[in-house]
Amino acid sequence: MSTRSPLVRGMRDLYADELASIRSVESVFGDRLESYGYELIRLPTMERTALFTRGIGESTDAVSKEMFTLDDETDSLSLRPEGTASCVRAVIDANMYRGNQPKLWYAGSMFRHERPQLGRYREFFQVGAEAFGFDGPDVDAELIRIVQDVWEILDIADEITLEINSLGNATSRRRHRNALVEYLAQFNDQLDEDSQRRLDQNPLRILDSKNDRTQKILEQAPSISDYLDDESRNHFEEFQERLERFGIKASVNTHLVRGLDYYTHAVFEWNTDKLGAQKQVGGGGRYDGLCELLGGVPCPAAGFAIGIDRVALLRNELGIASPTSHPDVYVIALSDEEDDFALDVAAKLRTESSLKVRVHQGGGKVKARMRAADRSGAAIALIIGAQEAASNHVSLKWLRINREQVTVPVTELPTTLLNSN
Repeated sequence: MSTRSPLVRGMRDLYADELASIRSVESVFGDRLESYGYELIRLPTMERTALFTRGIGESTDAVSKEMFTLDDETDSLSLRPEGTASCVRAVIDANMYRGNQPKLWYAGSMFRHERPQLGRYREFFQVGAEAFGFDGPDVDAELIRIVQDVWEILDIADEITLEINSLGNATSRRRHRNALVEYLAQFNDQLDEDSQRRLDQNPLRILDSKNDRTQKILEQAPSISDYLDDESRNHFEEFQERLERFGIKASVNTHLVRGLDYYTHAVFEWNTDKLGAQKQVGGGGRYDGLCELLGGVPCPAAGFAIGIDRVALLRNELGIASPTSHPDVYVIALSDEEDDFALDVAAKLRTESSLKVRVHQGGGKVKARMRAADRSGAAIALIIGAQEAASNHVSLKWLRINREQVTVPVTELPTTLLNSN
């Protein structure tokens, strides 16, 4: 009987090349965010369940259906389904926004107990950014501009569209909610099952229903734009003007509400049609009441979260080359006598260049060593025999292109390799 334990459904192992793709996307986001003055924060993977039921909303799908929760002797704990509530808690705990306007970014695993599908896993990776203490639309537009910069750096800007909407402030949102419930109550028996449940608990989420019959009913539903007060309308208009000034194209989708209860004013989503039915790559918006809701003093705030897995998958689907995990250079000593010299050459390369260098280990005949170099994925093999070691030289053999093998002094090796492309 086999003792093998199968992988948990919705989880996966990340092997070298796939992980390299994910890490490269995260790195671009981190570099860009820090160039705008955002500082990295590390957040715990597990929080008290109450943080999410209060902050995200008990009736949201993320909380009511998708959290991984466990109860210990004293408390109920949950793996985080998203990062904003945790980041707000951290800012409150450290008293960071009193007299300050912190801008933070984070990356890591999130967990949701949803049905696995293309680019959707129960453990997935996000990068997010949150800005505290800014009540105007400037920071909302800045967040979008940062993401747009990243799309352009990653060569996927043409494959991603941006949708925006305004949910208004608490007053306008409440007025629209009441009107929406009154309208939809007439069609309760015609709504899909999820929408019937949401009618009492979270009616705005019905606007995001994927059910065709429900969407038909929604065509005549009250629009949030009809309920915005002057403050909310001005905020949204200024937000759109800033996006236009940045040259960022966005379409207004009055059904865009986002899945979490804390949003107010501007909300936004990035979508693609290259990844099947699940079109969303990321999203965000403003959440001016969340700090107070979680026990802090009132503080305006806005942020975004991007699904790193889905961005990496999109680049793969488009055939865009991502960094790989294999070495750039494979160093081969032709006999055991040259092993120490080979190790010294590799150490010099690692110190004086950014190249990834692997040294052959395990002995074997020359042909076996060359086959190992080829299997490694390296572009170049450095071959060291007795003659090369005696003269402080190495031979360069290109493994992926047809190019004549050359011998160079070790002193010139880093420069030669860096200029070899």
